[in-house]
Amino acid sequence: MSQNTVPSLASLYVETNGSSFDARQAPLLMQGFPAEPQRRVTWNNWMRPPFNQWGFRNLARLRPSIDVQAGSGPVSTLQEAPQALDELHFDSECGLSVNVIDHLVASQTDAFLVMQGDTVLFERYFNGQRPRDRHIMFSVTKSLIGTLGEQLVCDGVLNPTLPAAYYVPELVGSAFGDATVRQLFDMAVGIDYSEVYDDPNSESSQYGYACGFQPAPAQYAQFESLYQYLPSLKKRGTHGGFFHYVTATTEALAWVMERASGKACDQLLQDIWSQLGCERDGYFMADPWGRSVAGAGFSATLRDMARFGRLLANDGRHNGLQLLSAETVARLFAGADPAIYAKDSDFSQWTPGASYRSQWYVFNDHSQAIMAGGIHGQYLFVDKPSGVVIVKQSSLTDAVSQFDADSVRMLRAIAAQLSH
Repeated sequence: MSQNTVPSLASLYVETNGSSFDARQAPLLMQGFPAEPQRRVTWNNWMRPPFNQWGFRNLARLRPSIDVQAGSGPVSTLQEAPQALDELHFDSECGLSVNVIDHLVASQTDAFLVMQGDTVLFERYFNGQRPRDRHIMFSVTKSLIGTLGEQLVCDGVLNPTLPAAYYVPELVGSAFGDATVRQLFDMAVGIDYSEVYDDPNSESSQYGYACGFQPAPAQYAQFESLYQYLPSLKKRGTHGGFFHYVTATTEALAWVMERASGKACDQLLQDIWSQLGCERDGYFMADPWGRSVAGAGFSATLRDMARFGRLLANDGRHNGLQLLSAETVARLFAGADPAIYAKDSDFSQWTPGASYRSQWYVFNDHSQAIMAGGIHGQYLFVDKPSGVVIVKQSSLTDAVSQFDADSVRMLRAIAAQLSH
């Protein structure tokens, strides 16, 4: 289905959410040698529409990157048994009963896959994306890092009760220095930080400059690397007993993991990725000092992201190998206190009934499911009882939008349908 054949219900759905399909028509980008200025995707514009449709699946052509190698083994075969999930309806936030395909189009999906066990039930590509394209997953990256960190805990390499500064003395005096590693895992750090993406002077914008997502305007250029940026962040209040979503907290966790294990996060992930039967290397964007951007920088194909999700659904086993310990997976799915998470009204409206544990959103209200989510509409969803894994890669106009809550509703509706 193309965006030029939008049914009336989808149009109504988009308009109800304060958007329009006209604004979503992307020109042919990066055509020509060089491309004309209005078709050219650059470091300056790759995160803005319409350029993000190309930029999100070609970031390695614009920024330095660090490969996470797929390994030399055979590609893991996925069976196919197509189901007509495109017509499955769910109740949207705006009161309409919306089907899956209308939501996928309205929420500017680039690629979408539903898998149960080893079988792909539904797979669609939009906006010129192809199966071998690698798409940035933004904050889904956090959940990969959280999983790797929990494995280090299981291996006895990382002690979650120690303060971050035990592993990284450079963090003494910063917001993170006296926070425990567990508080980093669960976003419970008292920190003076605003996650406001359209304020060029906010802490989250400074994060974007330090990691290399965007060139820093001269008046805001302060830090050459995340290694410089993280110690600059200041503490506010006390740690623990709350949920405060801060991308820099994941970066501090990754730094602790690096020091504890003696391995960079891309190496930790490659130890697993290389044994999953992936089709392509994944890659992290590198910051200006060559560090993996752990809070938002990983890109991979649609199917390879699903393969990682399947590993979690299978208690960390693949092809007879225990790539992650069953204890690591069990700790992720156990979740945390949903009452703590519910106090954050913005997040609890997006993911009602959830808790937050080790960089994952955990649903234990009706099932046993975990979800990773990223700005502009990226998702990895794993429903353990049914073995359902869902991946959504998107290029939404806005980093955070009205469609986000409906994406979660859709994921849960699909899992519920396939659990019968």
